[in-house]
Amino acid sequence: MEIRNLYLPFELELWEKDHYEARPHKNTFFEMVFVLEGTGIQWINQYRLPFAKDKLFLIFPQDSHGFEIQSSSKLFFIRFNSAYLNQQSKDWVKRLEFIFHNHNHLPGCILKTVADKPLVRALVEALIREHHHQFPHTEEVIQQLINTIITIAARNISLITPINIDKPKSETAMLMINYIHQHIYEPSKLRVEELAKHFNLSATYLSEYFKIQTGSSLQEYVMNYKIKIIEMRLIHTNLNISEIVYELGFSDASHLNRIFKKYRGISPSEFKRRVKQT
Repeated sequence: MEIRNLYLPFELELWEKDHYEARPHKNTFFEMVFVLEGTGIQWINQYRLPFAKDKLFLIFPQDSHGFEIQSSSKLFFIRFNSAYLNQQSKDWVKRLEFIFHNHNHLPGCILKTVADKPLVRALVEALIREHHHQFPHTEEVIQQLINTIITIAARNISLITPINIDKPKSETAMLMINYIHQHIYEPSKLRVEELAKHFNLSATYLSEYFKIQTGSSLQEYVMNYKIKIIEMRLIHTNLNISEIVYELGFSDASHLNRIFKKYRGISPSEFKRRVKQT
């Protein structure tokens, strides 16, 4: 299967096609595709789904994907790699972690909030203008627009049920999951007493309630989410373990290493080494 590379931190491309079929391939970079006009079929990892106007797709590195154009179509591609992520602030990278943790690598539009579709369309159209005309400070404006689109995507993906738990049986449970994601860097807000107060539940019943609703214990879910964040930091940033330790509530690097090995069977350094070899 063809492997496609990206040699710049980011790349923009506008496609206008009447008929086209892209053979399945894999990227070494992230790709977002917004459909300005037209219809066709998108597939990711052998799943197929129709696409139409105002749809936004997210393709991860190593996803096998392709598409078919069935009617005159205009597609806008935003491609970015780990070098682009490394240029951003730590706070901005944190906002990406909804994407990293929740995305299920299935085809289909990731915009779950109807009001966000015209917003993303307006941002994409602004990107096209900036890219075409090359106004003063256009590089900075383009990056701000790209980051805004990624952040909106993250917000929408946060509404999708995480793939490592059962689908929550109530809206309250889904809100609890989103609350955990939003406050993962604030351990005090994830205490049972604080969660119980926030969601108007009994502190003695909250953990049982979460288990019933999601199939995972509260403690296991929080720790699995932290481990996933650590993995994404190791893959997509240059941060070392000592820089990750305190923001996720570990006492020191030894504590983080011990927990990571318990959940993944290898140390963070070994995990990073294996990722670089793939």
